[in-house]
Amino acid sequence: MALQTLFGSPTDTVNYENAPAYSLAPKQALAQYAATGCFGRTFYATEQEQLERVLRLCAGLSPEYVAQVAVYSRTQAYMKDLPALLCAWLSTKDARLHEFVFARVIDNTRMLRTYVQILRSGVVGRKSLGTAPRRLVRQWLEARDPEALFASHAGQKPSLADVIKMVHPKPENAVREAFYGYLLGREFDGAALPELVKQFESFRSGTSAAVPALPFTLLSALPLRAEDWREIARHASWQTTRMNLNTFARHGVFEEAEMVGLIAARLRDASEVRRARVFPYQLLAAFQSSGATVPAEIRDALQDAMEVAIANVPAVQGKVVVCPDVSGSMNSPVTGFRPGASAVRCVDVAALVAAALVRKNPSAMVLPFENHVVRVDLNASDSVMSNAGKLAAICGGGTNCSAPLALLNERQEKADLVVFVSDNQSWSDPRQLPGTALGAAWDRFRQRNPEGRLVCLDIQLLGTTQVRERADILNIGGFSDQVFEVIAAFASGQLEADHWVGRIEAIAA
Repeated sequence: MALQTLFGSPTDTVNYENAPAYSLAPKQALAQYAATGCFGRTFYATEQEQLERVLRLCAGLSPEYVAQVAVYSRTQAYMKDLPALLCAWLSTKDARLHEFVFARVIDNTRMLRTYVQILRSGVVGRKSLGTAPRRLVRQWLEARDPEALFASHAGQKPSLADVIKMVHPKPENAVREAFYGYLLGREFDGAALPELVKQFESFRSGTSAAVPALPFTLLSALPLRAEDWREIARHASWQTTRMNLNTFARHGVFEEAEMVGLIAARLRDASEVRRARVFPYQLLAAFQSSGATVPAEIRDALQDAMEVAIANVPAVQGKVVVCPDVSGSMNSPVTGFRPGASAVRCVDVAALVAAALVRKNPSAMVLPFENHVVRVDLNASDSVMSNAGKLAAICGGGTNCSAPLALLNERQEKADLVVFVSDNQSWSDPRQLPGTALGAAWDRFRQRNPEGRLVCLDIQLLGTTQVRERADILNIGGFSDQVFEVIAAFASGQLEADHWVGRIEAIAA
């Protein structure tokens, strides 16, 4: 181990701060994009830079692996833009794999519109749909019930009507013919329209007071009464409810005690939370943004929902140390700077991961760091939201990833699991040749803790890391509850360091 400290693996690149770093292998880099690829401008990288890097990675990998990443990204990491991009990329490389991926990742109208938008943008080498994509989109439309299509048709550039114009689906009956005519602004038989469309038009025209069972996005632009808003809230989906608590409060939904109880019960319903595929950070966003007019019972329900969302947080045998990065670069939004992006910052997610680990491991040591370790007092019995708020409030300063381990080494501390949550853009550490300061500090730590394991969780993948993977070191990326499952498996020795590549390659393509 001493030789490894002195003559550790040389770094092969520099990070965005021009400091020593290790590049990720292409398969691993694309695997991490599968869990973090939101294509928004980050503190360090623009949307275009991230897009170009993903396309370069795809060009150097087999189409089979790209297809496996696309499926993993959508079905397990619940990403949107990346799987649609990879599916579009495959349309120019391999017809069979393209069709395989399309059937698994284009699972709703929003994904369909994103796929079409990417194809027409030219970023994957074509600016039109082409024969195979047009056929797949047409078949996708034909397989959906017209009422389901209408309920999900909100959105532009392209709209669902634009997509229909591009692929020219042939209506197989009078209902679908009327529906397509209605969406396209052409002549149609009103009597043949789907019943849900009729209800919407009756409600919009004022001939009916019954609020149709449609998504919030299709109804919110209409002139609605307080009782209409309550009816919408009564039938809203879990995610719609989470995203519109302030809107409901503004329109008087919570003025009725029955509605407060109903919505609180929906938010804390464990089966609904799991079905919604909610990320823990999305619950944090809802909690942080809830205004004073949102009842306390609703905010309490969000905290209950958080306990469900972090069910995969490991209770690790032995001592746990969590090191959230609270430096200035972590102040950027976790999904990037773009219209409609979440206001939750990287530091909020880092704090959330730390608070969740403390919740399940009450004796865990928390060492927030920027240029140095920052003192903070957390109470394991406090809610995850409260502890995350305390940590996130620290944000500022440079990035010194080795600082927590340097402190542990100075104190001669022992631990079984050390978890870093960072953007990995360390630059203020003492220079350590030939490797990084974090790597050298970890090697010294392992001399006292030969069974210790290190997890480096990357919130915004930027292509470099501070430590190379090996049996005791795991680099992962992302901010869903999958992260906790992976940490638990690695901490217990059930997972190898190249877990994501292995799991992705296990997907039948």
